[in-house]
Amino acid sequence: MIDDATTLCPYPEDTYITPETAALAVPSFFPNICFYWLMYRTLKKAADVAQTGHYNSDGWIQSCTEIRESLEKCGAKFTVEGFDKFKTLDGPCVFVSNHMSTLETFVLPSFIRPFRPVTYVVKRSLMSYPVFCHVLRNRHPIVVDRKDPRADFTVVMKEGVDYLAKGVSIIVFPQSTRYRGVRKQQFNSIGIKLAKKANVPVVPLALRTDVWGMNGLFGLLKDHGAIRPEIPVHFRFGDPITITGNGKSEHEQIFSFIENALAEWGIPMEEHYSSSES
Repeated sequence: MIDDATTLCPYPEDTYITPETAALAVPSFFPNICFYWLMYRTLKKAADVAQTGHYNSDGWIQSCTEIRESLEKCGAKFTVEGFDKFKTLDGPCVFVSNHMSTLETFVLPSFIRPFRPVTYVVKRSLMSYPVFCHVLRNRHPIVVDRKDPRADFTVVMKEGVDYLAKGVSIIVFPQSTRYRGVRKQQFNSIGIKLAKKANVPVVPLALRTDVWGMNGLFGLLKDHGAIRPEIPVHFRFGDPITITGNGKSEHEQIFSFIENALAEWGIPMEEHYSSSES
């Protein structure tokens, strides 16, 4: 079940900042070897429990928190702002976010699940990802193929509305691929349409997670890119937005929120677009 009770709340304040004492000497000196070993150990433990059918929300929060802590041991520094934007909402919401790396897939639930039930919209290939697939299946995500946009839209609308009606919030990454900036032409409005149909608010989320590289080390092992702890990690939740009319103005508001946050965090506006999109 994805809506079982939880007793864990690793983020009691509205902002989380990595403690100065979090980094350890050896992991900081060998961040790639140490992080991937620590991450695999966490995922293997979680997958073993998930296969028994006893992996609950507390276990999910703990696993995601351990992965965040593993990055911090290797020198990464997190700043997470705006827990207050969603933790006191009366009901579920749709989180709409840019998508930059594998990091948010593994860590984001630890920020949200302590306060409310949540699941993702994910691509089908993740459902066969070694080890991690057992954890993901246990969380019952909404699965899309990324081959037929019309079919994907139908799946998200149907399953998403059902989950929201049960009080389960949904994380949506509108970009079709991970990207360091945010491309307006690829930032679709499916999250807006889902929220409008389910009559729930949207909570915008801006993130910078390129501390975890997008390309595999030495050209191998996709999703296992280089860890660069000198790059700061940012998550910022925005004010909840109620969708009115056709949702176009709210879509623009969310995109601007993310774009402005990325610019503030050191990703210039010109990096948000490729030459083919000019």
